[in-house]
Amino acid sequence: MPTLQFKGKNIIWNHHMSVPYHTLERVEELDYQADKSNGNIIVEGDNLTALKALLPEYAGKVKCIYIDPPYNTGNEGWIYNDNVSSPIIQEWIGKEVSNDDMTKHDKWLCMMVPRLKLLYELLKEDGIIFISIDDNEQSNLKLICDSIFGEENFLGNIVRATGQTTGQDSGGLGNSFDFLLVYGKNPSISLSGLPLTPKDIKRFDNEDERGKYAFDQMRKTGSNDRREDRPNMYYPVIDPDGNEVYPIAPAGYESCWRFEKKTYEKLLSENYILWKKTKRNGKEIWWPYVKYYLEGRTKRPSPLWTDLDGNKKAARDLRELFDGKKVFDFPKPVALIKRCIQIAPNSSKDDIILDSFAGSGTTAHAVMDLNKEDGGNRRYILVQMPENSEKEPEKNICRDITRERIVRAIEKFGYDSGFEYLRVGQALDAETLLSGELPEYETFAKYVYYLATGEHPGAEDQIDQESYFVGSKDNEDIYLIYTDDMDALQKLALSYEKAEAIRKRSGVKQAIVYAPACFLDEEDLQELKIEFVSIPYNLFERKAEA
Repeated sequence: MPTLQFKGKNIIWNHHMSVPYHTLERVEELDYQADKSNGNIIVEGDNLTALKALLPEYAGKVKCIYIDPPYNTGNEGWIYNDNVSSPIIQEWIGKEVSNDDMTKHDKWLCMMVPRLKLLYELLKEDGIIFISIDDNEQSNLKLICDSIFGEENFLGNIVRATGQTTGQDSGGLGNSFDFLLVYGKNPSISLSGLPLTPKDIKRFDNEDERGKYAFDQMRKTGSNDRREDRPNMYYPVIDPDGNEVYPIAPAGYESCWRFEKKTYEKLLSENYILWKKTKRNGKEIWWPYVKYYLEGRTKRPSPLWTDLDGNKKAARDLRELFDGKKVFDFPKPVALIKRCIQIAPNSSKDDIILDSFAGSGTTAHAVMDLNKEDGGNRRYILVQMPENSEKEPEKNICRDITRERIVRAIEKFGYDSGFEYLRVGQALDAETLLSGELPEYETFAKYVYYLATGEHPGAEDQIDQESYFVGSKDNEDIYLIYTDDMDALQKLALSYEKAEAIRKRSGVKQAIVYAPACFLDEEDLQELKIEFVSIPYNLFERKAEA
């Protein structure tokens, strides 16, 4: 498989692994109708650290991801700010990426790769990701996504009409489209169908005891329609006059039916075959058709999306929400993201939807609108950084635009919804812990469980600080001897008394105990079937099998 080389690739390809986990701290004064949040969260902070912070709870749980990263046009004013310890990349930090920057593609790719790798970890096994992009980076994005998600998991490239034409004065072709690259988590998934439109439903103008139906001819048309392509689908069927009918194409060659004879006989016995008179070469003949019923029917998504509202409508709708003020450039249409959610594989009304370049909050708006439309219980996770700077120290897009847009949408459209507002907090690394910045027990316990298992604690894993129990995985129990008081923490250790209590609680299971110190020797640990992990020094190495 071809791979893409770019400046800094060898430095950032595994950078996501060195990004420390962070706490996610709730900012209750910025919650909105938290009693109706149902798992909806907005996360304020850099999306690289935020995505890493989400892993302990959401790894492998997100069904649908939509992201709208910078298109890297040179006019967006985005800044590369990842903390990468390399002299080459250190030169990039804090500088705006302009159109005449000779390394703008390298910087963009270095920014995207670690985020895409974390997004991959968050996806469910039947999950899907949609990435909006235009010609500036589309080809580069395709190659890095082939490497990260797998070339075999590429589901297609959706072409979307933006509703406005740009570049007409450049001497080249004007452009009125952008793209959505679509990848799944594994190659066995299939997209869900879309609801039928009123125009689609008009086709179902026939009715029998089963309900409304439409019909298509039983002869296979298009590619692979010849007898030699499908020999088992070439056979005679008997028309209402008792004559044999073969799948002969209008051009006269031997074709084939849509299915083999055994399937035909079953459909015939169940009244799914419809015979109608038609003219062939000036002669009236009987010809078989197959009934398709309206109830429960969806349609396969097309890769050309020209039927949705464009960017102008999206911008106008957003201005209306903000009392006529323009607060955000180039918001995406609500209908666009609703469609992405609808065609996700095995689409469910309980899916988790993630947007880590949340911008104006369109994804949350789409989730709430779809829930209202079909009674769903979908949840959203939005991540957006404040984008403050020396020039604009008080700027906070997440609080003042993303959050505010969702609040206004709930109030205007009557969505029965709310959210919790979180902020990326302290790093959970050795340096931070040793400095005395200690997270709460439950926060740290979830993180420890994830490091030990690669998963988030399930509903059956009741964290119990009193017994130090964190959770179970397979034939192992995980414990954390810890407190968020530094003086008390310095006196805590895995003592023989604690070890015996752990052994009694875990029975025959192996116990993994995270603690600041251990008073037992290796023989005692082996006898009690306990594996000791020192915090903070050995805590930050995930198990290889995780």
